Amino acid sequence: MTRFFSSSIGRKFMMALTGFFLMIFLLVHLGINLTLFAGNTDCAGELLPKEEVIFNQASHFMATNPLIQVMQYVLALGFIYHILLGVVLTHKNQKARGKERYAVNHYAANTPFNSRTMIYTGLLILVFLLLHLWNYFIPIKFSEVPDDYLLVTSLFKSYGYTLIYVIAFIFLGTHLSHGFASSFQSVGFNHRIYTPLIKALGKIYFILISVGFASIAIYFCLKGNGLI
Repeated sequence: MTRFFSSSIGRKFMMALTGFFLMIFLLVHLGINLTLFAGNTDCAGELLPKEEVIFNQASHFMATNPLIQVMQYVLALGFIYHILLGVVLTHKNQKARGKERYAVNHYAANTPFNSRTMIYTGLLILVFLLLHLWNYFIPIKFSEVPDDYLLVTSLFKSYGYTLIYVIAFIFLGTHLSHGFASSFQSVGFNHRIYTPLIKALGKIYFILISVGFASIAIYFCLKGNGLI
């Protein structure tokens, strides 16, 4: 078993499993963030008590549910492990290509752009994640934030932060566009009938995630600056 996990196939298998875990988390996270569109006012435009704002209710549930509190550390470990595996696999692949001149010369021509840039988009996503944690997770987790909804939406009043956020999810979309189908292939799910379907679902998934998160940022940026 140890030899399997230390082998190239074993690393790719674990890379796929952690990738599945992170993709499920992104989908759940998007679902919670979309409740921001419900707003914080009633039908008459009157400001709701913060306890009645849907996003605040979801945020409170996430912050107090014991299972989720445990899973957030599992998620963090999974993300770190995913990145480390990505670095190791990229290094080994580059080392292997370095020994074969033909492979080096034809790698760029025969490999899709999103596949060639997986390690770079992954590291850029990591940088954005650290910024995201600093702006949201740490204040909500370790300080008395009066209103989670206002904390999240007020940051998007900044054009600069909104631009960073949107660019980050373009990189994420590029990463997911290859990672989704690649994860299924790494766990041995490769079939002439089902593989095209998986690739199509992968395109739908990365568009949903990228457009979903980016639309939140753009909407509240425009709203916060009085443009809508």
